[in-house]
Amino acid sequence: MYADRMATTDVSDPADIDLLALDRQVCFALAVAARSVIALYRPLLEPMGLTHPQYLVMLVLWERDPRSGRELASLLRLDPGTLSPLLKRLESAGLITRRRDAADERSLAVTLTPAGRALRERALRIPPAIIDRLGMPLDQLDELRTVLNGVIAAAQD
Repeated sequence: MYADRMATTDVSDPADIDLLALDRQVCFALAVAARSVIALYRPLLEPMGLTHPQYLVMLVLWERDPRSGRELASLLRLDPGTLSPLLKRLESAGLITRRRDAADERSLAVTLTPAGRALRERALRIPPAIIDRLGMPLDQLDELRTVLNGVIAAAQD
């Protein structure tokens, strides 16, 4: 498999490739891309009182609520210890409520408040602003998301 990948490179001798060169590292490119794109969200989210991780929680809840804490953690690929402070801050901001599920006391039900639901209208402006700022065609961004989802899946196997 490694030999197949090396055959697709434009270097005539695979021994000439520095496998430890920073600019050849997928992890570096992904880290820089993630930080750069998330930085584009910051000025759009700040007036809404949200951080990027809180925005991701709200996206999941705007799709459907209530959600269990376990379901949120799974969908966002976060451990409960990381999710819990996010939920506490969103609750303090009046955007969600957290209650024990009556059917299962071990389960936490997370629900949008009216203010949390209303915030969705303001959030509708964010995706077009990000697309505009990136200056990439939507089909190219969709293709990128598909490739990244493949990378995520491969890394989790």
